[in-house]
Amino acid sequence: MTKVAGTTPSSPAEPVVPSEPEQLTLAGEFDAADRAQWSELVAGVLRKSGALREGFEGAPESLLTTRTYDGIEIQPLYTAEDPAPAAGFPGLPPFVRGAKPEGAVRTGWDVRAQHAHPDPAVTNKAVLADLEGGVTSVWLRLGGPALPVGALAAALNEVYLELAPVALDPGEEYPAAADALTELFAERDIPASEAAGSVGADPIGLRARTGRPHDIAPAAELAARLSGKYPQLRTLVADGLPFHEAGGSDAQELGAAIAAGVAYLRALTAAGLGVDAATAQLEFRLAATADQFLTIAKFRAARRLWARVTEVSGASVAARGMRQHAVTSSAMLTRRDPWVNLLRGTVACFGAGIGGADAITVQPFDGAIGLPDAFSRRIARNTQVILLEESKLAGVIDPAGGSWYVEKLTDELARAAWREFTEIERAGGIESALDSGLLAERLDAVWQARSKRLATRKDAITGVSEFPLLDEKTVRREPLPSTVDGGGLPRIRYAQAYEALRDRADAHLAEHGERPRVFLATLGPVAAHTARATFAANLFQAGGIEPVNPGAVDDVVAAFRESGCTVACICGTDKAYAERAAEVATALREAGASAVLLAGKPTEDYPDVTGFVHAGCDALAVLTSTLETLGVK
Repeated sequence: MTKVAGTTPSSPAEPVVPSEPEQLTLAGEFDAADRAQWSELVAGVLRKSGALREGFEGAPESLLTTRTYDGIEIQPLYTAEDPAPAAGFPGLPPFVRGAKPEGAVRTGWDVRAQHAHPDPAVTNKAVLADLEGGVTSVWLRLGGPALPVGALAAALNEVYLELAPVALDPGEEYPAAADALTELFAERDIPASEAAGSVGADPIGLRARTGRPHDIAPAAELAARLSGKYPQLRTLVADGLPFHEAGGSDAQELGAAIAAGVAYLRALTAAGLGVDAATAQLEFRLAATADQFLTIAKFRAARRLWARVTEVSGASVAARGMRQHAVTSSAMLTRRDPWVNLLRGTVACFGAGIGGADAITVQPFDGAIGLPDAFSRRIARNTQVILLEESKLAGVIDPAGGSWYVEKLTDELARAAWREFTEIERAGGIESALDSGLLAERLDAVWQARSKRLATRKDAITGVSEFPLLDEKTVRREPLPSTVDGGGLPRIRYAQAYEALRDRADAHLAEHGERPRVFLATLGPVAAHTARATFAANLFQAGGIEPVNPGAVDDVVAAFRESGCTVACICGTDKAYAERAAEVATALREAGASAVLLAGKPTEDYPDVTGFVHAGCDALAVLTSTLETLGVK
């Protein structure tokens, strides 16, 4: 028998069991990488792309830094070295991680669908279909050209109000709407202690929308009357949507919404409510956008801001949480290629859900066109149902918590929003800031900055400013009723300038039987000109202009004459431009071109070239001038 070390001939060898480490270090066998190594790798990539030029001073990764409309710098990499205050625990101040300890794990968030059809029978049918399909609460627009207040009972026929809370959006008619809702509770024998929902009174929102004064005191007095009898019924909404839809930034929306909440809090306590009872009467409504990380940070930061306000107001810890209703942004919706709105709504819903919103409304993809149909409503509710039931998005409490990026962004956004809030308070409060025009001026400054980025396509709109579909089938819907007059803050959509150009081009098509066209004067073989020809075609189609691409031709000027076009755009390589662009531009002008553009950076080397199209150019200006040159009214 062979002797094994550590054994006796009469005993078998025992296997050696390695001792377990106290802490398991994944990938511990690899050398730790540091930031300097990462920075050098980034520099290598940037050099190859031409973005990092010789003699550049500073960190190479600074070229990848972007800036939000609130001045927050978004870094390409976040680590534990990026400081952010402790987020605390779910259900405890400052409520960054959620207003409830359990989050939405047990029930998911409240899936809230909006309805605005003026016919109560149509609305009732749609509401019942939504509730059967997974919606958990109903949001009704009342008053004016929308659903009449007196038709509330008919619209909610066969709806179990004790199971499906109702949130109203009644505009100026909130006193009548409150009476109609409470009468309905009584008719349905719903105990007052179990009646839940929202009356939706929002005098400040009305002031922002209409430009007319709307007294807060009556709404506060209504809340004081209802609060004792209906403990689960909220009366007031602090709505950030008017400020978002005026083109404002995330911090401006948050600052204005918090300022509105403070104004309501003052009015409610003046009406006789204690601070805790007053906070229970408020719900906050905020926009969710397709910028998922800013949306996540917005809802986390909002809770932190309100927790500070209620803390200094003397509210108990239990009363400092913010009730949040997220609505996917109307400003980001498009009328053109509206199917892309499905993606925008999904990303926005994802951000709001991860950010901890209590209730979420996904607007139907045709929301910018008119009243949604049954299909678009089904897709809107299924977006939430899939994220909840299949993706299990609510299955983890604050899933973004601990992300260095999200925690840092939340902190910076909260600080920016607090500055906006204090600026409004310094001006005398939200009502004074609206009446003086201060808030409108600040919102407009951001909108002007955003407009420039939209015009140059730095903020791209898929399906509109990028990758437009000229032959898309038009989606038609009944007009959407408006419950408020104009005169207040503007209501903008990011795509509106491009869509106005598309409307002009479509009107030309309807009148003349063909679209306005631009000839692409392609130089050399397809492989040489296709990149710039594709870029130019994409740009022109964003204005409803049809590009005419002859492909690889021997005589591009002759092809231009045969096309019948009056505007041409030269497309080719830099080498081809150096050899032929000046000659071709002159020949095109002599052949009858009223304008000759060139796909490339501006230069004075070609006297007969009248304009340039290139990455970062003012696409709206190019398209507008081209349509004017083509005689499109």
